[in-house]
Amino acid sequence: MADALARIWQTILDVVSAVVIPDWAELVNLIPVILVLGVLGPLLSLLALAWVFYVLRRPRTSLVLSEGPRAAAIVDGKAQYPSGEPYCPIDGLVYTLGRTDCERCGGELMLRCPKCATGRNASLRACGNCGLELSMSNRGLAVRRAGPPAGGAAAA
Repeated sequence: MADALARIWQTILDVVSAVVIPDWAELVNLIPVILVLGVLGPLLSLLALAWVFYVLRRPRTSLVLSEGPRAAAIVDGKAQYPSGEPYCPIDGLVYTLGRTDCERCGGELMLRCPKCATGRNASLRACGNCGLELSMSNRGLAVRRAGPPAGGAAAA
């Protein structure tokens, strides 16, 4: 009976020693895996999270396309034209800078001087009243995509 108890005790010690006392060679072989999972994994996760956060929160520019003339503001039944922008008093339209003739009626556009508010032809470079030389032009041109070519998107 004492022999049987000694064998059981020895079996328990063998099982416990396999769990408590590690095999150091196996643990040394696991160091690269532990480094990849424990150090590089969280770093790559943080980088991916920062990229997603930037993509979702990045500043977006607003782009307003000016495709043609716009209607002038109406105040008390009269059209109010902004100073420094060409306008057609016949049609009540305000055009983009650089235009000198109306698309609808073909007449010459007018321009209010930003300094003295005197009306003049848009084709003149200087104000006849105060002498302000007004030579403005559009800074940039926003072009929108026309879409796929006729015949489908695959046509080259």
